[in-house]
Amino acid sequence: MNPQGFRLQPFPGTRPPFPLKITGHITRQGQILSLLYELRGDLAAVALPGPARRPRRRDGLWEETCLEFFLAMENSPRYWEFNLSPAGPWNVYAFQAYRQGMREEPALASLPFLVSRESTSLLVSLEVDLAGFIPAAPVLEAALAAVIKGTDGGLTYWALAHPGPQADFHRREGFLIKLPDNL
Repeated sequence: MNPQGFRLQPFPGTRPPFPLKITGHITRQGQILSLLYELRGDLAAVALPGPARRPRRRDGLWEETCLEFFLAMENSPRYWEFNLSPAGPWNVYAFQAYRQGMREEPALASLPFLVSRESTSLLVSLEVDLAGFIPAAPVLEAALAAVIKGTDGGLTYWALAHPGPQADFHRREGFLIKLPDNL
């Protein structure tokens, strides 16, 4: 396995009024995807809801602090959007093409992930088996992103790159990480 490190950048003009760094790494081995996000900085200024008693699927997570990633098969318009709230709620959506045909991915009944929080750091890690909903492909393309809500209510948008005039994590030009099948 070769973990690929990443560092997210805020959308130009939306830099938060507090220091924050978002890094991590992503790995694929066959149909198993492993991902770690690390937020470091003034987390007292980030709106982080308390842990949910029973994490479950929920819509609209991008309206609050939410870690996101997108996966697509190379040379295919289809892709999947994964949303993870540091509080525990989650969702996965399948798309037929750029922002078209959005539907909840029915193959997943749960998406367990771990959250570790300290005063200046937040770690979110996930291991998910893609078999059963993302066809095996020699190469998957990934985009990594985050929506960070400040305690002042303001939202900032973070990604590997921001290829358009507005923050838009769905743009295929932002799927910069190549994940070959390492089996």
